[in-house]
Amino acid sequence: MSRKTSVGGQAVIEGVMMRGTKGIATAVRTSDGDINVKFEAVVPYSKKNKFFSIPIIRGFVSLIESLVIGIKTLNYSASLFEGEEEEEEPSKFEKWIERVLGDKVNDLIIGFSLIVSLIFAITIFFIIPTFAANLFFKLKLNNIALNFIEGVIRVIIFIAYIYLIGKMSDINRVFQYHGAEHKTVFCYENEDELTPENASKYSRFHPRCGTNFLFLVMIVSIIVFSFTKWSSLPERILSRVLLLPVVSGVTYEIIRWMGKSKSSISHIFAYPGLMLQKLTTREPDYSQLEVAIKALKVAEGIEQEDEEGENIEE
Repeated sequence: MSRKTSVGGQAVIEGVMMRGTKGIATAVRTSDGDINVKFEAVVPYSKKNKFFSIPIIRGFVSLIESLVIGIKTLNYSASLFEGEEEEEEPSKFEKWIERVLGDKVNDLIIGFSLIVSLIFAITIFFIIPTFAANLFFKLKLNNIALNFIEGVIRVIIFIAYIYLIGKMSDINRVFQYHGAEHKTVFCYENEDELTPENASKYSRFHPRCGTNFLFLVMIVSIIVFSFTKWSSLPERILSRVLLLPVVSGVTYEIIRWMGKSKSSISHIFAYPGLMLQKLTTREPDYSQLEVAIKALKVAEGIEQEDEEGENIEE
């Protein structure tokens, strides 16, 4: 038996965020060994506005929404460990910001983090490859060849980036929780009892993973950008930025199709991303699987908010 579900999530600091039918649940293993769970009943943007549910458009909207949720959950998981560090007196600037903005401080931080993340990603994975590919312009290659070289450089930078950050001990822990998320979702999809023992038997490579999405973005961008002219460097950079919503939208539709299709073609499309997950996931232990299972149960409403857990928040 196989359960039809779109539940998924992401790894955070010492925990997992799951997005299910009831909302978003973030489970974090604190230093005292307890699992702290935060729950939010969130309605997707695509269900709030019909325009946001239109194919292609819904892909870019989902990307932005995922980035916002990702930053929020990462900030939440990090906040659980702030008390362990030596407390410092807030600076005058911090006091002034809090006095002026009040409750809007968190929204400002999230907005700023989102902008910085987008600028960083666009610079590393789009502007630098475009600049590097410009060095091949003197070879008198046609537009398709130049755009292909740019795409190959982009993929190489992407893989190198993932490989290098995976060497960091803290990121390695996050990648273990990433593996725990995938194994738990697989266990749930196969209608097996959600226990660490059962979840551990499943693969840590999942076709709906964000790694697959990012890798396919690199491939789709090669095709989409091939239709653009190899003009001046500023114009090419601007065209890449403006076409990013189209690239992410098309990629989202491919991921949706891959998640539903059992054809050999969909397996071929998914294979590179699955192999790339060897870099972005690690084998989790039972305690990490327990955290992922907790998050999934709350997100899907299997475990009620008031059960065992005064630590579950709304």
